[in-house]
Amino acid sequence: MLDRPRELGALRRLLSRHRVVGIIGARQVGKTTLARMFAAGYRGQKSYYDLENPEDEARLSDPMLALKPRTGLVIIDEVQRHPGLFPVLRVLADRPRSPARFLLLGSASPDLLKQESETLAGRIIYHGLGGFSIEETGPDNYLQLWLRGGFPRSFVARSLADSNEWRRAFVRTFLERDLHQLGVEVGSATLRRFWTMLAHYHGQIWNASAFAGSFGVADTTVRRYLDLLTSAMVVRQLPPWHENVGKRQVKSPKVFIADSGLLHTLLNIPAQADLEGHPKLGASWEGFAVEQVTRRLGARSDECFHWATHAGAELDLLVVRGRHRLGFEIKRTSSPQVTRSMRIALADLHLSRLDVIHAGDETFPLDRRIRAVAMSRLIDDLQPLPR
Repeated sequence: MLDRPRELGALRRLLSRHRVVGIIGARQVGKTTLARMFAAGYRGQKSYYDLENPEDEARLSDPMLALKPRTGLVIIDEVQRHPGLFPVLRVLADRPRSPARFLLLGSASPDLLKQESETLAGRIIYHGLGGFSIEETGPDNYLQLWLRGGFPRSFVARSLADSNEWRRAFVRTFLERDLHQLGVEVGSATLRRFWTMLAHYHGQIWNASAFAGSFGVADTTVRRYLDLLTSAMVVRQLPPWHENVGKRQVKSPKVFIADSGLLHTLLNIPAQADLEGHPKLGASWEGFAVEQVTRRLGARSDECFHWATHAGAELDLLVVRGRHRLGFEIKRTSSPQVTRSMRIALADLHLSRLDVIHAGDETFPLDRRIRAVAMSRLIDDLQPLPR
């Protein structure tokens, strides 16, 4: 398994400042592995509870009795299975000079996040965990990362056939079992159809009416499906940015399948040659690049947007943090060119810089405050945002 130094560093910083830290991420994304790696380097007492283990579940049948004496690091895995823990954790976290730090692992779900936010408001901070990034796999492996996606077992599988098999099994298990365990009551067949349809719209502006018409339901119903898969962290919504620029602007999010490997499975794209000839090649590349750029920058989801006007100007990705405004265009080409849309975005959005992420081998300037950045050089040529 690959090391994850950035993720481990983030956990160290959060646990040094907060008594309760939650790691949330999609199923099988590596939350347990990361927590065990962190615990291995932790100096002090540590306790571990896995609530999918009946023995650990029995140990926490009286959570106050079990957890009150604990000191040091306390890790509770699959915490969404025991919502009765949250009131107890609130009491324990509020103790003066609390002797324990709590690391909670859970798959995101609407019920889990609502329960924790209500019970542990002001006491918990979240760390969202995605799959492997280009920083972790190395730029030489970015084509494999793009094709297979970042789920650890998919990326490190011994062969492409094994990777495809794992992803197909993940999709089936996720729909038939995992979502039900997260409190989702929509039928697996309905969500499978919706998720697959969403894959064909990957990288496009959300159009609720189009989906609702296909399903014969209300716009609000398909919006609920979208939010369910987003909260489970298998779909990403990139919200629109609104600027007072005197132009009519698009006000709907862009939607992406969060992991490129899952996208390719849903679209039945088993190999690189199939991907290169597929109509969704450019959209797949865009979603992959958006994910890698935001991970490299260390940008939070509430700092990332897309921008588009009804006159046709658009920007694939806008990242805003304080006075920093960075724009990104994604082009599946080795020879990107400056376009009129880029110049409009640069001026109207007051960008510090606009980078064109491309598939070539070199990074080079295109114009004043516009440069072409090769995906293979992303780690060298794109620096994280200041905290």
